[in-house]
Amino acid sequence: MSFTLIRQGRIIDPANGRDDIGDLLLENGRIAELSRLPVDAAEIETIDASGLVVAPGLIDIHVHLREPGQSAKETIASGTRAAAAGGFTSVVCMPNTNPPVDNPSVVSWIHEKAAREAQVNVFITGAITKGLAGEELAPIGSLAKAGVVALTDDGHCVQNHEVMRRALEYAGMFGLVVMDHCQDYGLVGKGVMHEGYWSTLLGLPGWPAAGEEIIVARNVLLAELTGTPIHCQHLSAAGSVRVLREARARGVPITGEVCPHHLALTDEAVRGFDTNFKMNPPLRSPEHVEALVAGIADGTVTVLASDHAPHAGYEKEVEFDQAPFGILGLETEFALFHDLLVEKHRAIGLPRLIELLTSNPAKLLGLDRGTLSVGAVADVTLIDPNKTWTVDAGESQSLSRNTPFHGWELRGRAVRTMVAGKTVWRA
Repeated sequence: MSFTLIRQGRIIDPANGRDDIGDLLLENGRIAELSRLPVDAAEIETIDASGLVVAPGLIDIHVHLREPGQSAKETIASGTRAAAAGGFTSVVCMPNTNPPVDNPSVVSWIHEKAAREAQVNVFITGAITKGLAGEELAPIGSLAKAGVVALTDDGHCVQNHEVMRRALEYAGMFGLVVMDHCQDYGLVGKGVMHEGYWSTLLGLPGWPAAGEEIIVARNVLLAELTGTPIHCQHLSAAGSVRVLREARARGVPITGEVCPHHLALTDEAVRGFDTNFKMNPPLRSPEHVEALVAGIADGTVTVLASDHAPHAGYEKEVEFDQAPFGILGLETEFALFHDLLVEKHRAIGLPRLIELLTSNPAKLLGLDRGTLSVGAVADVTLIDPNKTWTVDAGESQSLSRNTPFHGWELRGRAVRTMVAGKTVWRA
């Protein structure tokens, strides 16, 4: 028998409405009743959590692990090390790999590779369409049987509304959520940054907010028509929040997520043409940031995620309009959200932040994680909310270094990450 006693931490378990100082017992990789504590102290590993928050293992439902096919950017091993270092015990990986996750054999390959090399739990999404091309549906039933937890063409957006409708109808048959990268190609064109003052000043092609908002509106109509839940990924625009708020008030099965970079930065950051500030959707103007914060505060936005998107250095070392979109996110995610939402804007409290990173994403995708209930898998994250630290890209656990936050001083950090009762990271 294996016992671990986490002593005198602030236990925040939103799934059970718990927020108090106490002890947590882990037995053979699961949460146990304290009455199970053996008398013989020699059998127990004790962790002093005084001054720390004891939370369910954090969950990120928007992560690019890049395998198969792009291991120069990231691997399942390195990406999950970065996740563990950020306090995440579960990640949901995106299907825009090479080959894409549009058939059961690729799902099986990732499952097997993750079983051998992953530091944390890896859940897999399948593609909506073959080759992520937006034209022909992927074999949704076969992907569901292979074990995907959701469908998405992330990195691409299905433009044909009829194809999207049929995808939703099939997904609904198998109880799968469809997650959508909201981008209207006709409106966005060759845009590489937010369309506005700074794009005009810098002479870069603009990416209008309406290019996201119009697809969010499309998704509301299709979710209402089919009854299948749609989750809008990496929201960046005020209109997206407004449309989502109205739809959710009417009971439409639609949700949305926000990433830390869309709160921490604005389009002005692009003025130096640093490609580490290039992402899709792009950094937007301050009024959009304010709308995102308001959407999180009032419950319109129910999930937070990173869109962790590693790229090799040589890929980013080109002209701004030629560089790929995307930045690292897993290791800075919690601290940025804590700094911005809890400390700076005071939009939400720490328990709500943890809910947005644990029980809400677990509930959305039907994952058996995100709780400290007795009998649950002992995925646990210990957080020091007062720990200040400086981001150093050179110390990242990722294979890539494309972060815009190098040198930033942040407050709040995971200091211990435990998966099924086993410590996989200590700060």
